[in-house]
Amino acid sequence: MRKIATLLAAALVLSACGTGTTPPGGAPAPESGQTRAIKHAMGETQVPASPQRVVVLDTDKLDSMFSLGMTPVGAAQAAQNATIPKYLGAGFQSVKPVGTLTEPDLDAIRALKPDLILGSKFRQEKFYDELATIAPTVFTEKVGITWKENFLLDADALNKKAEAQALLDKYKQRATGLKRTSQKVSIVRFRPDEIRVYGPESFSGIVLKDAGVPRPARQELADKSDKRFDAVSPERIQEVDGDVIFVSAFGEKAAQKQAETTAGPLWNKLSAVAAGRVYVVDDEIWMTGIGVTSANKILDDLEKLLTA
Repeated sequence: MRKIATLLAAALVLSACGTGTTPPGGAPAPESGQTRAIKHAMGETQVPASPQRVVVLDTDKLDSMFSLGMTPVGAAQAAQNATIPKYLGAGFQSVKPVGTLTEPDLDAIRALKPDLILGSKFRQEKFYDELATIAPTVFTEKVGITWKENFLLDADALNKKAEAQALLDKYKQRATGLKRTSQKVSIVRFRPDEIRVYGPESFSGIVLKDAGVPRPARQELADKSDKRFDAVSPERIQEVDGDVIFVSAFGEKAAQKQAETTAGPLWNKLSAVAAGRVYVVDDEIWMTGIGVTSANKILDDLEKLLTA
């Protein structure tokens, strides 16, 4: 009888251990058992009440964590610029790389034993099911146009939504209070394979709109369904003109393309070039930061470089 009782007790223990310990994402629940339900682009996931080992799979999530005073254990990186953005400071340079934004390294992520993964349906949807077996995984829907909503969702998963809302409110107050300018501002980005002008629904375009900065008509992209950006060829470089041009390059090959184009005769005919109002800005801030810290750094550039 004693042996039967022991076996029954063991079975009850095993049964209890298997009850409610696996969240919808499929990953083991935190040892503490304390979780919170987060609704996101892929459904609803139980996440740790206070996540400690977070892996991020997009650059906006790096900015989210930095803004909230946290450091991830691992991060995916942009393929053309495979480094952690320098504006995040020295403390982030030791974050372990886990592949690229479009091809995360699942083995590297698994080895870090994260208790939360933050990613984007736009970039990593096909990896979601496997990521969710590694750790609770929360995905935002899009990149760029919804950066404020993304920040709040990231922060909710990190149990810091109130802090995030306060940071956004402070940013909005600063943007609306910025000294207004009549200068029409063009945003140009060189990539290895193309030249882009950025519209009102890009990250930097949204920041300029928040600050009341006017844009050239060409960059309103009124005839385009995708108002984030549009490509121009070197032969059509006159289309990037404005009273002021902010220009950046995505990686070394893009920087070479920028140098070639800006040394040419067509570039030097632009009115902003003739007026000496072309400013090279940090691509990691204006293009890949996509968060409240990088947005404030764009406002820094506007305060310093624009006149009334």
